[in-house]
Amino acid sequence: MLKQFLEVGKIVTTHGVRGEVKVEPWCDSPDFLSEFETLYLDKGATAIQVERARSYKNMAYLKLQGVENMDQAEALRGKVLYIRRTDARLQEGEFFIQDLMGLRVVDADSGVCYGTLCQVSETGANDVYHIKGEDGKIRLIPAIPQVVLHIDLEGEVMTIRPLEGLFDED
Repeated sequence: MLKQFLEVGKIVTTHGVRGEVKVEPWCDSPDFLSEFETLYLDKGATAIQVERARSYKNMAYLKLQGVENMDQAEALRGKVLYIRRTDARLQEGEFFIQDLMGLRVVDADSGVCYGTLCQVSETGANDVYHIKGEDGKIRLIPAIPQVVLHIDLEGEVMTIRPLEGLFDED
């Protein structure tokens, strides 16, 4: 089941004396985080309006409604920010990393289950998926269309066709 609220960043410190907070984004970019008018605290239980947002050096700087001074901003340090899933717009074929975690990874041709997706690394050219097998061994696959054929979030399965030699044992 897909979560209604998704983690997008963490308030790491205050900025200035007028209640602005500095946020470490856990999404593609601080610009993505800056697009939302409403963010949530407490796993989605508390809505908080964003008065203004900007990004600088891979961080987001937010002025949140009701946070007027450094002391109020300091009280938010360490809090995780969430967005409502329905507020986000993803391109066709894009997924939230949180949704991919734990998917069973199966071979398109043989039906063999290689394990579960346990981590995603961003390399610049393309993401790399870490697949943990039943033997505990971690195998890496490139997140490219030639390898990842289909992702079924509802069925919790990722269908792949590994490149030759990718899963061959030593």
